[in-house]
Amino acid sequence: MNRKHPKSLDKAAGRVELIHGAGGRATAQLVGEIFAPHFNNEWLAAGDDGAVLPALMPNERLVLATDAHVVSPLFFPGGDIGSLAVHGTINDVAVMGARPLWLAAAFILEEGFPLACLDRIAKSMAEAAREAGISIVTGDTKVVEKGKGDGVFIATTGAGALAEGLSIGGAGARPGDAVLISGTLGDHGMAIMNARAGLEGLEAGMGFASSVVSDTASLHGLIAALLATGIPLHVLRDPTRGGLGATVNEIAHQSGVGMLLDEAAIPVLPAVSAACEFLGLDFLYLANEGKLVIICPPESSDAALAVLHAHPLGKNAARIGEVVADTRCFVEMRTRLGGRRMVDWLSGDQLPRIC
Repeated sequence: MNRKHPKSLDKAAGRVELIHGAGGRATAQLVGEIFAPHFNNEWLAAGDDGAVLPALMPNERLVLATDAHVVSPLFFPGGDIGSLAVHGTINDVAVMGARPLWLAAAFILEEGFPLACLDRIAKSMAEAAREAGISIVTGDTKVVEKGKGDGVFIATTGAGALAEGLSIGGAGARPGDAVLISGTLGDHGMAIMNARAGLEGLEAGMGFASSVVSDTASLHGLIAALLATGIPLHVLRDPTRGGLGATVNEIAHQSGVGMLLDEAAIPVLPAVSAACEFLGLDFLYLANEGKLVIICPPESSDAALAVLHAHPLGKNAARIGEVVADTRCFVEMRTRLGGRRMVDWLSGDQLPRIC
């Protein structure tokens, strides 16, 4: 049975209905009034099932990355699921050494989700894409019954151009290499935890945590600045789910090496550190959405740090450890007390639905 819809959506009070995912007039209306005005570009405006994109420059290869975003809550201090979806996929392309160019986005919407919130998310995505200098060129929308989703999930795929001859990947770490981090750890994870659990009520007594905001950001500008110097970059990685602890274990196993971190050198905001101590969490495994792990030759580490410190996203960068020869691929950390502890793979999940 056909249902009549008004000539324009009521963005202030309207809600997503199942018919918005049926592929007919209501779907076209949702796309045309919510997504198209924010994402507007020549490829999207063509209205086809895919986007015919310009050829890459000579001597460039195509890099693709895809990610799904299920963060809860949808809006949090410092960002929302929209900006996070853009930043996260751009960063996955950029850490390969590629120049991000385009995004595709798919939305899974729950029946009853407020159109005002959806419009806010689309606007946030558009602003994040514009700031990054990329376009959202194609996408899809589906609607599930009320109770079968959680507001909105977003899947994004990013495409970028990688210069011929440039190879940066997780298998590139070598014994003796320096391990750098671009800034403080755990900001995103603690901001989500605060938004979800209301830790701000403890702030007066404990000195945290409502001041902590997510670090969600696009890292491609910072990475481009590093690449422009010609500094040899063996590995780049953004430590998202599982935090630094999971990331360095992944790199160690990909490269067949060990890692030795220095706890005293790892930058952590006092509010995050206090919250971790109170809640029994390990900052090494808290998620980040705007930080970069850099592994490079030791003689290049000072030059890399100088580039990082000159960029707004790298002002708190630090050298936090070194790569060591170890066929067991163990990651260890020198503690503040002078001992050593294992930094093992994350067991379980400190906080689900983080990104």
